[in-house]
Amino acid sequence: MRPRFLLLLAAALASFGCGYIGEPLPPALHIPERVTNLSASQQGASIVVEFTLPSHTTENLDLAKPVRVELRAGPAGEPFPTDTQEAAAKPVDVAHRAVTYTLSAAEWVGRNVAIGVRIFSENGRTAGWSNLVTLSVVEPMALPADLQAKASPEGVRITWTGSSPHYRIYRRTGQDPSASPVHEADSPGFTDTNTQYGTMYYYSVEAYRTGGDIRATSERSAEVEVTPLDKFPPPVPAGLGAVVSTGSIELAWEPSTAPDLAGYRIYRAVGTGSFQKLGQTRELPSYSDAKIEPGISYRYAVTAFDQAGNESAMSEPAMAMVH
Repeated sequence: MRPRFLLLLAAALASFGCGYIGEPLPPALHIPERVTNLSASQQGASIVVEFTLPSHTTENLDLAKPVRVELRAGPAGEPFPTDTQEAAAKPVDVAHRAVTYTLSAAEWVGRNVAIGVRIFSENGRTAGWSNLVTLSVVEPMALPADLQAKASPEGVRITWTGSSPHYRIYRRTGQDPSASPVHEADSPGFTDTNTQYGTMYYYSVEAYRTGGDIRATSERSAEVEVTPLDKFPPPVPAGLGAVVSTGSIELAWEPSTAPDLAGYRIYRAVGTGSFQKLGQTRELPSYSDAKIEPGISYRYAVTAFDQAGNESAMSEPAMAMVH
């Protein structure tokens, strides 16, 4: 009985054991995936190349070890890669996936340049070249000059000098670490209406040119600083009229469109005398003057004032004669 028991025990262990292991898997090659988002643009006298390092290998494993980046540039239209220029070939930490390289544009001015990168693993393997980018290199664009920023009733007015076809305006506040584009213009001038009084702003401008494979910008100008303050009065009230009523002279005028309007001040002159403040209103654009006497003519004018206390000039006068 003992040999039969041992055979049964062996069969049971086999059915509940490790089972069939199979053929051993080949070692992972750890080849980085190809770069697919390579871009290039001309900034002043430089060519700026940007791309993102892959996060995985071709076997869909996490890419954790440093890689070697090789960047090449050569005449567009010729077989790629070329051996005309190896712009960069050095180890890169994959923890910093956004990569930027800067090349001199001088030797490519007036020509089309093709640019590509490939990524090598530590053991020297690569999945091949990235997407190839063609760039038409032009003479470096002139830096916008004489940049000025001044507060205006509409916001902040930015002016500069230059002869480029297009401009991009950047802005940051005193708390922002970097500037962001706020507008693109085809001539040297822009009014930023999205501002607040008492806030410090910094503005800078760059020229740019696009078309075909041209993607060129100038260097960005130095920043100018401005803190707009509310020193601008509301528009002068218009359409003032004066009508004699029973025991009063009724005044009315067109409402002001000032966004920060606080009210109106009414001025009166008796006969040919000078204007004196009669009163003010914070409500409708109308006023009733009951301090009148028969046989006397009165002249009236109205101003508008805002929440900062700025007061407009006087309106065109209106006259009324009490009989």
